[in-house]
Amino acid sequence: MPYFPYGPLEITHLKDRDSLLGAVIDRIGRIEREVQPDIFTGLVHSIVSQQISNTAAATVWRRLGALLGEWTPERLANVAFMDLHACGLPRRKANWIQHLSRQAMQGDLDLLALAALPDAAVVQTLSALPGIGVWTAEMLLIFALGRPDVVSRGDQAIQRGMRRLYGLETLNRTQFMHYRERYRPYGTVASFYLWALSGEQ
Repeated sequence: MPYFPYGPLEITHLKDRDSLLGAVIDRIGRIEREVQPDIFTGLVHSIVSQQISNTAAATVWRRLGALLGEWTPERLANVAFMDLHACGLPRRKANWIQHLSRQAMQGDLDLLALAALPDAAVVQTLSALPGIGVWTAEMLLIFALGRPDVVSRGDQAIQRGMRRLYGLETLNRTQFMHYRERYRPYGTVASFYLWALSGEQ
């Protein structure tokens, strides 16, 4: 799979705007994050990954891939519900994914049209579907649509990374938005480093 595209322009901007983040970038080096160009597959992956660890999500994803063979709305809509559940999907996630698959298959949700919408409109459109909230839509913006300026306030690892970066015990909305504004218009690359920082001991 391809990697999220960024280069010296984004890195220089972030380092100029935030010296603490710049020091983390220098220490960690370049971060490569894979993207999933297929929007349907990317959205299903975001649902699978909700509120579980990356390791658990990878396990469920691998089992689903072995079951399905191909990631299409038709395949997912028609697979037996209990087979999805047996892959490690909770019942509610299996229901959400099959509902999404039927919406896409029937044309009620035009996933390709999402690529032409601004970030806020993508979030609004997807959040109207069962099981898809702001965080899930924001992950699609990054990992399928390749949007350059996404910093998810609902992502606990992002918040943890911010607290560590700035030496904070807590992080309120005002503080989050203050730092988030520093990263514009390349917040997605900042998110990669905040995620990396959040996992350090």
